[in-house]
Amino acid sequence: MASNLITILKLGLTVTLLYAVIGGGVTTEATVTCNQVVSNLSPCISYVTGGGSPSFNCCSGVRQLNKAAQTTPDRQDVCRCLKSLINGVTYNGQNVANAAALPTKCGVNLPYTINPNADCSTIKM
Repeated sequence: MASNLITILKLGLTVTLLYAVIGGGVTTEATVTCNQVVSNLSPCISYVTGGGSPSFNCCSGVRQLNKAAQTTPDRQDVCRCLKSLINGVTYNGQNVANAAALPTKCGVNLPYTINPNADCSTIKM
């Protein structure tokens, strides 16, 4: 049971990763931690894995993480965190599509497409 929860958490965070990371801005020292990423995005797992509509708490977490990750290093660190969490987790096209739709469904405008194969080093503010 705990193994399934970890797998679902990794999957949800992986896809949501790209939402939170790519955006653009100033280059400074990163301040967003992986624990913050997990905390903000964990309410989105059921949406990413099951579809439907993201919960209020999910969208609130997405918006909070977007506001917190306002530098290039922060966005790259969010990306790296999510990629490390999903390492070895199997995901499918529907999970990726749900994650890609998450920003729009939560009212967050991103100038990029969510993709679990993103190169974190190319993410800019």
